[in-house]
This record gives sequence, structure tokens and C-alpha cells, in this order.
Amino acid sequence: MKTTKILLTSILLGILIISCGNKNETDKQSQPGSTENLEPITLEWWHFWTDPAIKPTIEQMVNEYETAHPNITIKLTDLTWANGHEKIVVAFSSGTAPDIIELGSDWIAEFANSGQLASIGDLVASDTAQYLGWAPATFKDSIVAFPWILGTRVLFVNRDLQKQTSLDSEFVPINWNDMKKLCFAIDSLGKGIYGFGSNAAEKHRLYKKFLPFFWSMGGRIFGQTDRFAGFAGDQAYKALEFYKTLNDSCSMIDTQRRLEDAFLEGIVGVVISGDWLLKRIHNENRKLDFYTTLIPGPKYPGKSFLGGEYLSVSKASKNRESAVDFIKFITSPENQVRFCKANYSANPSSKVATEDGFFTSDINLQTFTKQIRQAEAPPNDPQWVYIEDLIEKCLERILFEGKPMAETLTETNRKIQEYMNSR
Repeated sequence: MKTTKILLTSILLGILIISCGNKNETDKQSQPGSTENLEPITLEWWHFWTDPAIKPTIEQMVNEYETAHPNITIKLTDLTWANGHEKIVVAFSSGTAPDIIELGSDWIAEFANSGQLASIGDLVASDTAQYLGWAPATFKDSIVAFPWILGTRVLFVNRDLQKQTSLDSEFVPINWNDMKKLCFAIDSLGKGIYGFGSNAAEKHRLYKKFLPFFWSMGGRIFGQTDRFAGFAGDQAYKALEFYKTLNDSCSMIDTQRRLEDAFLEGIVGVVISGDWLLKRIHNENRKLDFYTTLIPGPKYPGKSFLGGEYLSVSKASKNRESAVDFIKFITSPENQVRFCKANYSANPSSKVATEDGFFTSDINLQTFTKQIRQAEAPPNDPQWVYIEDLIEKCLERILFEGKPMAETLTETNRKIQEYMNSR
């Protein structure tokens, strides 16, 4: 009898252990975030960051994501700015587009208008308050891209040249009168010194130097109702009058690269440039006494140009949610800081990232993080490249061919209006 009780007890205990074990396995499989029994997913990502300084960081981030998500594989494909746009166009037209595509800000409307980009607003709505740069990412009230690394331009001033003028060494130009005063003072030094670096007729460059002054005047290329062109108003005239004064009176006129070379060599006192010049000074260990400041406006610091790199999901992707999850990982504040440190970039889209010591300890990086909050993007229009070309040709005729300002602005505005009427 005693033996029978022991046997029954052992059997019941065994059943209990097996039951508990099966329950634990069931619970494990049902836990949120469990990757067991999930189908394998491959996400293709086309990107442009192939520079040896930053590519290893990108690859490390990808490896970390794959480790945390064993069922997901990220397939990286490198693009170049020389032919990347063409490859993306071909991929979309042939139905072979990747899940995730890095796009320049001025490409987003083009691909969204042709129906190639997935709407992701429902998956990123909770993130919008913590990131900058949503205007280029939004097309017809639908979010079709996530801002990643943004770009803007600030004023670079050669302090060595400024010290040689009668201006105080601590003088910083705040408005247009200050900027003219500084550029004229440096230009008056003679000896082959120029006060300002003014862009030549260089495609995709010249309009980016003029529009910040136009926007600082309150100008809008498309009016408030998006029905009427506003490029021939008082704002455009006064902004171009100011820019033309610098161009005609105290400027070295050349390509962006040569202007930056001249700035580094102490030949040009003031240039408008992006964080790539800051990176160059840093990487080349240039012993240059310079400072950066916000783009001046008519009375106070003004606006600058907003561009940058964005991440979109192909509408044909079967893994929209997973693709957005990966995008959120890449654009997280901590990963944006890692990216900017590796690339010496100044403009993360994450507001939280800008609070990192990497930015707050560098006064020039701070200039960029401040300016990006006062930067404006061109109209998010699928034919922006056409409008851009009209504006650049207008500026070239006025600045370099001597065409009358008012008439040329009016003619350009008429052509922009014709385009708007035909949309």
C-alpha cells in the first residue's frame, strides 16, 4: 500500500512538471517581442552613405538591429549621387524598388506624386513632435518620408580678416546692414582680399543662396492659397537688391568649392556654406581663426535653406510596418548622435539628439542646430526642378547679364504662374 502511494505521487508530480513546462513554453511564445516562430523577413535598403568615414557605422547599426530581430535581414545597396536618382526611377518603373529608400528632400514630391511611396503617417504620428524637417516629408497631407540627417547653411566669417578692419573683433553681423558693413570693411583691405563669396551660375547652387534672403523678407514662391505665384513682389525685389549689392560691390564670384578654398586661404572674408565646410576645417586640421553665425535677416537673424536626407518606404513593399520600425531605429536620437560623430555632421533631425554634449560643447555645431530651426524648404512640388531652373535663370540674367531687375522678376513670376495654372 505504501509503495502504491509513492508510485501515484511520482506519477502526479511528473504530470505537473510536464504541464508547467508546456505552459511556460506557450507563455514564452506568446510574449510580446518574441521572435520565435516568426517568418523570416528581408528588407532591402538603398542608401547613399558610402564614405569610408561613415559606412562602418551604418553597417554596425544594421548588425545591431539584425541581432535584436533575428528574423529580419537588412540587405544594403550602395548608391551614388551621380546616378542614384536614375537607378531609383528605373527600379520604381520596373517594379523592383527596395523596401526602404534614402531620398534627397527635393525628390520626395516627385516619387510621391507618381504613387511610389507608402503613406507612413499612422506609424510615425507619435514621433512628429520630437523631430524637425517634416515639411518635405509631407505630400498632400500625407507623411511619406521620415527626416533623418538634415542640412542647412550658415554664415562663415574669417575673424583674422575682420580683426584687420576698424570693426570690433567681437562684432557679429545680425542684420543686412551689419553684413554689408562687415563685407565692405574686409573688401576695403585690398591686397586681393574680397569681402564676400558670391556664387557663379552654378546649377542647383545659386538659388539656395538667394532664397534665404527672400524668405527672411517674408516672401513665398507660391502664395498662401497655393494658387498665385509670389516671386515678383516687394519681398523678392528687396532681397535681390541686397544680394546684388554684395555681388557687385565686394565679391569674389566663383563656384562653391572655389569660394570655400578662397575662404580657407584667407582671400574671402565671408561665405555662406554648410556643415561640409566645418567638416573640412576639422578633418584637414586647418589653423583658421573663424566663427559661424546665423544668416542675417533685414532686422534680425533670418532664415536659411532646409534640405537633407529622408527615409521612405516603397508602396510596393510587403513589409511596411517592419520597414518603419527599422527606420525608427536608424533615426533614433542615440543613433543620430553616433552618425553625426562619425561623419562630423551638424544637423540631426532629432531634437533630443541636439542636446548631446557632442553638439552643446561645440559653438559652431550649435550655430547649425539653431539655424535648422529657422530654415525653410522649397515648395514640396513634384515639378520643383522646373521652378528651380526658372529662378536660377532669373538670377543669372540679373546678376551676370545686367538685365533689369523688376522686369526680369515679373517675367519669371509669370512663368511660375503658368505652371501653377496648368497643374
